[in-house]
This record gives sequence, structure tokens and C-alpha cells, in this order.
Amino acid sequence: MPARCRLANDEGSALILTIFYGFLSLVLIFMVVAATSLYLERKRLFTLADGAALVGAESYDLDEVVRTPNGFRPRLTPAKVATAVEEYLATAPRAEFTELQIEQATSADSSSATVSLSAYWRPPFVSLLVPEGLRIEVTARARSVFS
Repeated sequence: MPARCRLANDEGSALILTIFYGFLSLVLIFMVVAATSLYLERKRLFTLADGAALVGAESYDLDEVVRTPNGFRPRLTPAKVATAVEEYLATAPRAEFTELQIEQATSADSSSATVSLSAYWRPPFVSLLVPEGLRIEVTARARSVFS
């Protein structure tokens, strides 16, 4: 068979395209699964930080409430906020988080609590395109208001 006829023949090219698109589909599926896992882990960590910030915002005694032009406001201290957050995280369900750390638990303005948490995320599938893991960090703020 002449060389010109062999080049014009398309036999077998569909198999190569099918293998390529199958491989591309698997890579895309792995990337979507990893991105979804990272998103859900961040949302769970933020939910935990939000609860911790709420506990920190409620960590005042009634004798620490002062009257301001905007009404009654509690005065938060960084030490009480940090203690309340540590106690909350000691009892909260946190087994799903790897290397959970309190990065910050304080009250910068004496009226709101700021809590930053971080944890290590590991993807469900380790591949060349997805790292072995990332440290994710979230920050939540909460404020107590009397109405």
C-alpha cells in the first residue's frame, strides 16, 4: 500500500481520541472531587469558628455590662474570650479536623469576639495535579447586642 493511502486512512484514530477523552474525564472528575472536598472542609471549619466566636461574644459577666449612648453593651476581655473559645473547642465535635489550631481568639474592640481557626485538609485522591494537603484558615466575628 502506498504511503499516501496509509495517511488518508483514519482507521484507529477514534480509539486514540476515546482514550484521551477518558483520561481527561478522569482528571476532571478527580479535580472536581478534590475542590468539593476542600470547599466542604472549609465550610465545616467556618461553622466551628462561628460557634466559637458566638461563645466568645457571650463570655462576659453581668457586672461587665456598661451603658453607652447606643444602649447597654458588654465589655469583653481578650482573656475571657480565649478561655471560652478553648472550653468550647474542648467539648465541640472536632474529630473530622486534622491538626486543628486556634490561631486567634480575642476581642480587639471590647465589644466583639474574633476567632481564627486553622486545620489541615487532605484530598480524597492524591494525584500529580492535586497537592497532598493544604492548611486552611477561617475567621469569624460575633458581637453581643442587647435590644
